[in-house]
Amino acid sequence: MRVDKARLVKLESVYRGYLEGDLLDKFLDDFDIKFASGHWSAGDFMDRFATKGYFPEIDSSIEAQLRRIAEAGIKGVEFHDVLFLDENLKVSEERISRVKELLDELKIKVSNMNVNMFTDPRWKLGSVTDPRREVREKALEMLLQAADIAKEIGSPSLSFWPGQDGWDYNFESNYGLKFKWFMDACLKVAERCKELRLKFGVEAKLKEPKEGNMIVPTTHLSGWIAYKINEILGSKVMGVTIDYGHEMMYGVEPAFTVYALHEMDVPIVGFHVNSAKYRSNDEDRVFGTGDIWCFVDYLYSAIDVGYDGWFAEDQFTYRMDPVRAMRLSKEIFGNLMKKALLIYARKDELERARESGDQAKIIDMVKRIILME
Repeated sequence: MRVDKARLVKLESVYRGYLEGDLLDKFLDDFDIKFASGHWSAGDFMDRFATKGYFPEIDSSIEAQLRRIAEAGIKGVEFHDVLFLDENLKVSEERISRVKELLDELKIKVSNMNVNMFTDPRWKLGSVTDPRREVREKALEMLLQAADIAKEIGSPSLSFWPGQDGWDYNFESNYGLKFKWFMDACLKVAERCKELRLKFGVEAKLKEPKEGNMIVPTTHLSGWIAYKINEILGSKVMGVTIDYGHEMMYGVEPAFTVYALHEMDVPIVGFHVNSAKYRSNDEDRVFGTGDIWCFVDYLYSAIDVGYDGWFAEDQFTYRMDPVRAMRLSKEIFGNLMKKALLIYARKDELERARESGDQAKIIDMVKRIILME
């Protein structure tokens, strides 16, 4: 982001009031706030009840998804590696070429490459922590291949959400051995990403999809893993992808997590923005439709630690038109980011209030910014 006194002054003049349309785009461009969407946010949505999907009539091809992302006025996209693989999980150069042409046409940049080892039933017992050696080896092969795809498609990073790696019952797993397998895989992938000059991040989540336990349930553990891997490699190649809804699942303060990672000297590879209820499941709703104070605090933390990467919608708006949903998240995000910047413009005042220990004084200082346009 570009945050300096000259731009912060504009918040009270050029960008005064509620931001939408061209003014919102101008604001994001001026402050170099990079906003993207996961390609999945632009498609049809299914759950275990609506197995035919909520919008079965819409085209969910990657070409159609990219056009909807462009229609929503979003300039970045997160991919999954499987979009570029054939039925044998081999890279399809034809698909890569076709998508690269479309990205150029639509003027969309690639913000991140994710690894999908959670929808194919071959991963039902895990990927890099499956009890069977041959499955673990195949999973590592897929991760390394995904890094190569990320480089070829122009992504700055690779992110791994181990959605099937975990357990459902006590005594099901040798926890220590499973954790060692995960660490070993992360080390090998981080080494490849270092060679390719990519960032590598792990995305944590408390549980999913069978209400069981995941191998990396919290971002704090992911941060420790990244710290240890970077220590071995002598390079800050590994970090974390932090998802707002996932932080809500285990009831931590998302902004605190950002600062904790910063103090650990662990990079944040990407921010996923969405909305979820406190200590609930990962609903992935339109960003900003929950606790405004918590959202603004989260965005303020990103500004304060000097984050310069992408903010990406990771949402499943099941009963809402995806283009309208993506556009709404972008709009609300921009306005909440403006509030965070307005508070940051008065950082010295905020710190003095904090030093006083007077909670009422702190709330008085930020209340009008958060509750007014």
